[in-house]
Amino acid sequence: MNIIYTLFLWLLLPLILFRLLLKSRRQPEYLKHVGERFGFYPAPPEKSVIWLHAVSVGETRATASLVARLKEAYPGHRILLTHTTPTGRAAGEQLYGESVLRAYLPYDYPFAVRRFFRHFRPSLGVLMETEIWFNLIHAGKEAGVPMLLMNARMSEKSARGYGRISALTRKALGELSAVAAQGKDDAERLVRLGAKNVSVMGNLKFDISPPAAMLELGAAFREQYGVRQAFLLASTREGEEALVLDAWQKCTIAALLVIVPRHPERFEEIAGMLENRGLKYQRRSENRTVKDEVQVVLGDSMGEMFAYYAASDISFIGGSLLPFGGQNLIEACSVGKPVLLGPHTYNFADATRLAVEAGAAVQVQNADELMQKATLILEDQEKRVLMGRQGLAFVASHQGATGKAMDIIGHVKIAPAAVQSIRP
Repeated sequence: MNIIYTLFLWLLLPLILFRLLLKSRRQPEYLKHVGERFGFYPAPPEKSVIWLHAVSVGETRATASLVARLKEAYPGHRILLTHTTPTGRAAGEQLYGESVLRAYLPYDYPFAVRRFFRHFRPSLGVLMETEIWFNLIHAGKEAGVPMLLMNARMSEKSARGYGRISALTRKALGELSAVAAQGKDDAERLVRLGAKNVSVMGNLKFDISPPAAMLELGAAFREQYGVRQAFLLASTREGEEALVLDAWQKCTIAALLVIVPRHPERFEEIAGMLENRGLKYQRRSENRTVKDEVQVVLGDSMGEMFAYYAASDISFIGGSLLPFGGQNLIEACSVGKPVLLGPHTYNFADATRLAVEAGAAVQVQNADELMQKATLILEDQEKRVLMGRQGLAFVASHQGATGKAMDIIGHVKIAPAAVQSIRP
């Protein structure tokens, strides 16, 4: 099965390269560090490294508390963060500066992943959330590097997909030293797929604290917005903005609409959409007071989501109105702001259920209902304050995943730096 899988990857190579080129047309950063995606890196690290793989922005932000604890516990090691997307890499740079090493994770070709292990010689590998790469995990086992899957989530939809290639999945999960899942349901699905040494650690995203600098920036945003209430559409995905704008233009809500697309390559697309609708808008990048006639602020910046949440009166979490699985709602709750979500939240199913039960969030079925609920909450100050307090309590009551993660890491025998045994 591994041979068939790898042959399939080789057949996909032209499409992979074409996709990289296509993405670079909207986000030129995709053409930077291309060699790293095939295992070619600059000078090797001078110290042993503890390696964490965080695909994009959300996973990178979730590492903050764990990285801090790892630095304290293992001062003789450097932290290596690998990413898949330029936005994830940029988030890592913004969070950690030069205090950690950064690189792209190579594509899952045997030669590339072996080069990765030979170059960095990690003492430990931690894959965040749902990163199950068959050749990568096997190369880690060959190198004698303990590999952990942490903060792991496995939706029913993802489990069905991995189940279709059960032989590969079972082998890869069996080669991991330990798996720590976000919730009980995630753990049960991973066990069914073949994972061993599985425990429940909770969600690292609950342990994140709003950075003081972002709260200060949020206060500056709030001053720029003026006296109007602000309704934030956070991390929106393709097709969602049009649905919300249709509903918003039909209602009488007086709030300033703030749209922050999930992906920066869509900033110009949303600007064009606003112009075609005849809506007066202003970009965050203009960094000036929002004029009275402006109806929409386009959040064309990255790494400032906490500031947008802090400046808002109510937030809708994107990726949930259409079947994208939703985005992280915990950040909005952590700054004490009411949250609205659509029906598609399978990526954050447990967190959504718990937030709704706690009274911190309201789930809607469509864009019209979203505007109805948003209007009611914006008009009810007591409701907004109560939901905000319940959001803070909700986050506080589910913290502690970092400590559990450190306990698991502490029980793993960290491999020595040398991995010369890896085949060329």
